[in-house]
Amino acid sequence: MELPPDIDPENEESAAVTHPFLDLPPLSAERFAAIEDGVARLLDTRQDVLITQGEALLPLEGAIRAAAGPGTVALNVITGPYGQTFGNWLRDAGATVYDLSVPFHTAVTADRMREAFAEHPEIDFVSLVHAEAATGNTNPVAEIGEAVREQGALFYLDAVASVGAEPVLPDAWGVDLCVIGAQKAMGGPAGVSAISVSERAWARMAANPRAPRRSYLSLLDWKERWLDAGRRALPHAPAQLEMLALEACLERIESVGLDAVMDRHRSAALAARAGAVALGGGLEPYVREAADAAPVATTLRVPSGVVASEVVARALESDATLPIAAGGGVLAKEMIRVNHYGPDASPETVRRCLAAIGAALGV
Repeated sequence: MELPPDIDPENEESAAVTHPFLDLPPLSAERFAAIEDGVARLLDTRQDVLITQGEALLPLEGAIRAAAGPGTVALNVITGPYGQTFGNWLRDAGATVYDLSVPFHTAVTADRMREAFAEHPEIDFVSLVHAEAATGNTNPVAEIGEAVREQGALFYLDAVASVGAEPVLPDAWGVDLCVIGAQKAMGGPAGVSAISVSERAWARMAANPRAPRRSYLSLLDWKERWLDAGRRALPHAPAQLEMLALEACLERIESVGLDAVMDRHRSAALAARAGAVALGGGLEPYVREAADAAPVATTLRVPSGVVASEVVARALESDATLPIAAGGGVLAKEMIRVNHYGPDASPETVRRCLAAIGAALGV
């Protein structure tokens, strides 16, 4: 790599001072708090918001281990692989877990939730994924939230894939623990995430003797050292570049408007479903009902006798940058996923993906 002409390769100090990503002033507690406030505005929430210093799995696991333990009776909804992971964490935390699994080509309904509550009236914790990018479905959280409120259970929601692509409203929906990440529809960084926490959730954590403390997983440590202390001093050095990227991401969404960002994702999803049907050759949407389809990714079922992973491999030979992938695990044989989120939520990206898939199928 050639050095810019104003850098003397013999002078390390000269080279260092010109690099915009290395010589940044420290991120102040005030600016960190302002970025959290931006997340709160995005979610239209008055709950406490914490920005956690890691990928979204950090607050997802931390929230379960803090709020669930022996004595917790959880209804864990499985509409894709993340629901399975949450059930494992809940059991490991000592909770009694009832799994509610629905086929990956559909969504769970509020009526199914009420049936589970009637069968197990002791349920006091509900875990749900809003949109499963891996399977291409999305769940009607507003309706489900009503059922959860009727039950009086604590409501934990993974909104990592949905935020920015469809409404995510913790307060309006009665969500007590809502985790988001910026790396999908928000078009932001993957190295930081955020969680909104209700007063009920904080109380549940405080009453749980097995909630992580003095741990990187501990939300209670952050509450004590950051929120309760008035957000005046950061507990440790933040992931500065990722925080600045998140700040820029929030500013971009605010400048164009969240509705416009969601409309762009919705249009891409509709185009992907319609385009797959028009392409023919036996290709069809994996999620059967459009109302159950997530705006961040469209999953497609390949014709009988065709292996999805092989189709994807051939399609990527023409353009390795296309946001397409085969389904995970056993779904690799039958499912193709077109990821249209963030900057890829555009008709042009969808057209390129479908054209490459069609060529790989020979249609």
